[in-house]
Amino acid sequence: MSAYIPRDEQEAAAVVTEAVAKRTKLTIAGSNTKAAVGRPVQADASLSSTALKGITLYEPAELVISARSGTPLSEVVRTLAGKGQELPFEPMDYRPLLGSKGEPTIGAVAAMNISGPRRIMAGAARDSLIGVRFVNGRGEIVKSGGRVMKNVTGLDLVKLMAGSWGTLGLLTEVTFKVLPKHERMSTLLMRGLDDKSAIEALSQALGSPFDVTGAAHLPAPDRQGARTLIRLEGFSVSVDYRLNELRRLLKRFESADILEGRGAEALWQSVRDATVLHNRGDQAIWRVSTAPMKGPDFTARVAAAVDARWFYDWGGGLIWIATPLDGDLGAAAIREATKAFGGHATLVGAPEEQRSTLDVFEPQDEAVMTLTRSIKASFDPSGILNPGRMYAGV
Repeated sequence: MSAYIPRDEQEAAAVVTEAVAKRTKLTIAGSNTKAAVGRPVQADASLSSTALKGITLYEPAELVISARSGTPLSEVVRTLAGKGQELPFEPMDYRPLLGSKGEPTIGAVAAMNISGPRRIMAGAARDSLIGVRFVNGRGEIVKSGGRVMKNVTGLDLVKLMAGSWGTLGLLTEVTFKVLPKHERMSTLLMRGLDDKSAIEALSQALGSPFDVTGAAHLPAPDRQGARTLIRLEGFSVSVDYRLNELRRLLKRFESADILEGRGAEALWQSVRDATVLHNRGDQAIWRVSTAPMKGPDFTARVAAAVDARWFYDWGGGLIWIATPLDGDLGAAAIREATKAFGGHATLVGAPEEQRSTLDVFEPQDEAVMTLTRSIKASFDPSGILNPGRMYAGV
């Protein structure tokens, strides 16, 4: 397969224009750390953003940063940390879960709308993305949004590009609003709760006025090993007050410990990166979004059909679940559960042969698929960009 690695936006546009003329189908890629997510793309060549590097604007006082799409995420994080700031949505690192190598890029964060535990408080990557530049499937260079919130126009197009998985265009530059880093992070840890009790506790915490920034439940086979986590961040005095108030609010549940320091940071990183599941390589990994209070029923339905392991993030609204690779039983159990309880399930980790034959993303009704095809056709009328990455024929 041929590989195109343009050094600038104009060169990327020229590659796409030529591909349209020759009907060459292109895989859109960054550093390929997440190539195993989504349906395999049947393409003739790859178009990579890895040479499009560098931070093009950083205004700490304006809380905004712009970078070319191939810029390593670690460079952006390091630059922000130097001024006591951070990306508020806490993007996940897929490498430990998928066993991939390389350096994640800031463009992939936008293209896949990657968010972590703090999404419940700060929103998704899409909510912090305020500007994009990209090359569409016609070879046109498109700019949408801006570099400061008061001057932003075209936000709908910015939001559309977030989570489009390279099917609408090659992102060449992205602009995010950022926030100051919190002075202190503290975690309320409750042990021994079953899934339903844990989700109830998390829902009470999230419904309180105490600004919870992380809410996860890690079940265990013996239940006594189960851990329920509630994270608070902010100024130290504020964190102390909110911890005490949450303990009073949740006093009918199991007694709670306080976790701080590197151990707590490592625990939340394992939640963020889904390494809590300890991917053994013999299971498919699913990412399920559903109503929090329906989460325990969802997992119980799947566990009744196949051997499964799981944990909850976003107060129970996000379930990471591992099912057997053998046959289609795991996929059938997941899809039946989404039909019964609602939600959206994405197959995140599985061999290529399974991702080629199964619905990787939640099947959509015909009205939604008609709209999806229409959007795809307006951005990429020749269908050359990441064909079939999300759905067959799209």
